[in-house]
Amino acid sequence: MCNLYAMMRARAEVAAVARAMTDRNNNQAPMSGVYPDYAAPVVMRDAAGAREMRDMRWGMPTPKNVLLESTKKRADKLRAKGAPFDFDELLRMEPDKGVTNIRNTASRHWQPWLEPAHRCLVPVTSFSEPDQVGGTFKQVWYAFGPERPLAFFAGVWTAWSCVRKIKTGWEACEVFGFLTTEANAEVAQHHSKAMPVLLTTPDEWDLWLSDAPWSEVRRLQNPLPDGTLQIVGHGTKEDEVVPA
Repeated sequence: MCNLYAMMRARAEVAAVARAMTDRNNNQAPMSGVYPDYAAPVVMRDAAGAREMRDMRWGMPTPKNVLLESTKKRADKLRAKGAPFDFDELLRMEPDKGVTNIRNTASRHWQPWLEPAHRCLVPVTSFSEPDQVGGTFKQVWYAFGPERPLAFFAGVWTAWSCVRKIKTGWEACEVFGFLTTEANAEVAQHHSKAMPVLLTTPDEWDLWLSDAPWSEVRRLQNPLPDGTLQIVGHGTKEDEVVPA
């Protein structure tokens, strides 16, 4: 599961490459480490169909059955202490930390967000996976080369209201996640389960942001060809700065 990536290119460059007409936060510095629930740039279409870049928090809504099971466990603990509670309110206030990676696109939970209005591009210059094969679980960084050229995750987004953190309570926010697929040869050396879906050409970016139905764009949910990626770092919590 990819829970760490970097976006080290200037936002103006990203907007130009993705043909985004506006950017709501064009002063944001490059990000050498993006973690779950961090705000990061995505390129999406606005209500008029124009491409726009804006910041959203990383982590799509958690499936209801997962939140229900978490709430039941909290209710059991309160019951054991003899503490009174309202289960419906407990469920409403159950923290939803968000889902960063989306693999099972056949799930009814994800299908509404695979439609054109909710698809987005998530700019990335490198991403990290924990070394599960070697058993160290240290981060291994992947990119398309040492210069870390720009690419995009195949992302989805939505506006969502929930309790993200107990200390902040109920929040309304815009959130995103991205699709994963089988690991290619480079990633499978260290993380055999999966890798992010990366879109690398203008044709792929255009198709992902088009009005095409999911039945036409689902072919993009595939691993990169073997030999496409390079390992550019080991063990660090952030990727190195790309020289200008």
